[in-house]
Amino acid sequence: MRIVLELYKKYEEIINYLVFGVLTTLVSILSYAIFAQCFKIEYHISTILAWILSVLFAFVTNKIFVFKSNKQSLKDSLIECIKFFASRLFTLAVDLLLKTFFVEFLNINDMIATIINQFIIIVLNYILSKLIVFRNT
Repeated sequence: MRIVLELYKKYEEIINYLVFGVLTTLVSILSYAIFAQCFKIEYHISTILAWILSVLFAFVTNKIFVFKSNKQSLKDSLIECIKFFASRLFTLAVDLLLKTFFVEFLNINDMIATIINQFIIIVLNYILSKLIVFRNT
């Protein structure tokens, strides 16, 4: 048990990011499925709506549990939030481009394309959060 605790402490940020990344991915996929399958909303719009919900969830969990941001002033927190949402807008654009490519050109089912994209987006989001958003935390 001591070894597991030591490993967790050593890789805490990455482990927490993976845990909350999986949860964020579930929020994204489930909300996409609800919008696209239950409400029959077009897949681009469903992707954007799912993105909004998952980014809100990700910002809170990344700020508190993953990168443990200690920004105290309203100005610093606002800048952090803007950077977070801007980086997520970039990965949303990547998601939409990839999904269009998979669905329109490769004729892959939109749900399968969504799942494939999530693996790519998780990696990009970690890199952007680590290097740009929460770098001084």
